Amino acid sequence: MPKDSEVFGRRTLLRLASGAALALGAPRAVAASSAPTDVEQIWPGRELVRLWPGAAPGTPARLPPFKIEDRGTPTFLNRVATGISDPAMIVCRPARPNGTAILLMPGGGYGVEYVDNDGMREADHWTARGMTAFILVYRLPGEGWDRHSDVPLQDAQRALRLIRARADDYRIASDRIMLLGSSAGGHLAGSLATRFNEDVYSPVDVADRQSARPDLAALLYPVISMQADITHAGSRAALIGAAASPSLVDRYSVDRRIAADTPPMFLAAAGDDDIVPVENSILAYRAMLAKRRSASMHLFETGRHGFGPNLPATSPASRWPDLLLAFATAHGLLG
Repeated sequence: MPKDSEVFGRRTLLRLASGAALALGAPRAVAASSAPTDVEQIWPGRELVRLWPGAAPGTPARLPPFKIEDRGTPTFLNRVATGISDPAMIVCRPARPNGTAILLMPGGGYGVEYVDNDGMREADHWTARGMTAFILVYRLPGEGWDRHSDVPLQDAQRALRLIRARADDYRIASDRIMLLGSSAGGHLAGSLATRFNEDVYSPVDVADRQSARPDLAALLYPVISMQADITHAGSRAALIGAAASPSLVDRYSVDRRIAADTPPMFLAAAGDDDIVPVENSILAYRAMLAKRRSASMHLFETGRHGFGPNLPATSPASRWPDLLLAFATAHGLLG
């Protein structure tokens, strides 16, 4: 999640309408006269899975207007999305699938979503390695939804259940589904890894009989704690409010929800990250060790925030994908 001051260039706003109901898990096939859904406008022509067969849980009377803004440069597309009312996943299939799925969760402080840097660039990286990638475009908490603090987790639970329910169609193993969340998306991935059994929405179809527990959670420069002196202030304000009670801080701090059934966790961050303090990753690692859960943490000297798959080969932090692959292999997620 690059800082606004570090990116420049064209700024394009598109106001988009939600429409066209797609068959669950089917490739995109929308009539020319249909109004495209939010996610179709981001990546037209891609295979799309809508999360909810009807209105999403807690839909407000007035839907937030969908917008996408380019915060990149003429040579580096770096768009952010807001106003997502029809959450969905983009399915990115590899040429030679290896049976492993990876659910990607973009960051953006729960106020926007960096759909290119944390989405399509990551998907391209992992599909080249045989994984079937799913980019989650989830609803943002501060846009009028009921139970707003749980809205991202509702979408994340539903997404993982849909992937598992259609594992055969995607040519993946139902017990080889991993998460990769970046920044606030790392908080969402950590929340799903620790709150997968929590009832945050009412079941809507048979897919909701599936477990929402991931088989491995990878968190990049994640927001972990909601404690005021260590958190990313924007993420906390958007999710639970700047003046949140101690009980809310406990409930939404990933490190305080780690338990005996938390799946293996991979953490990577840079010591020079000036957006999300690296202490967040350390808290999660210590909590995993305290519960005797499997964890691997990699803290790099440099890399700052939002490095994703973009670092040059000369940077030690550029090796984090290989470290994640080794960790996933050790835990049976890769053959």
